[in-house]
Amino acid sequence: MRSFLFRLIGILEIAGGFLGVVASVRRLLPLGSTYETLMAVIALAVFGFILVAGVLLVEGSERGVAFSRVAQLLQLPLLATPVLSYALHAGAFINVFATLQAAPRLGIDWHLGTHGFVLAVAGPAVSRIGLNLLALLSWLVLRLR
Repeated sequence: MRSFLFRLIGILEIAGGFLGVVASVRRLLPLGSTYETLMAVIALAVFGFILVAGVLLVEGSERGVAFSRVAQLLQLPLLATPVLSYALHAGAFINVFATLQAAPRLGIDWHLGTHGFVLAVAGPAVSRIGLNLLALLSWLVLRLR
């Protein structure tokens, strides 16, 4: 069971990492503003790391387990405020979040076969914070010995 779950996590990391690398390279090619280029380079590095972690995990490497734990921790938080925004997912996500406004609301969002990276000094007018439950579960599975 452990090896099946590790392979499943690795496959999702490989798929999401590959999609993220391709999208980051596409963002880099038309050289635009310094900010856009910097965000594309950061995204390329993060998704490249996730891709390598997934490949090593599928191979059964102990280093792959360690890298994948870090990759899952990077995908854990969801933060969208007018001051700072951060979100990362590679392969799939199940986000549970709360909007922070006059009437707070809980929500859930999920998707399979996707990638996404947001790092910004600004964000939406309606703030929300949350967790990627799939990343949390994957991190817990990767701690199995």
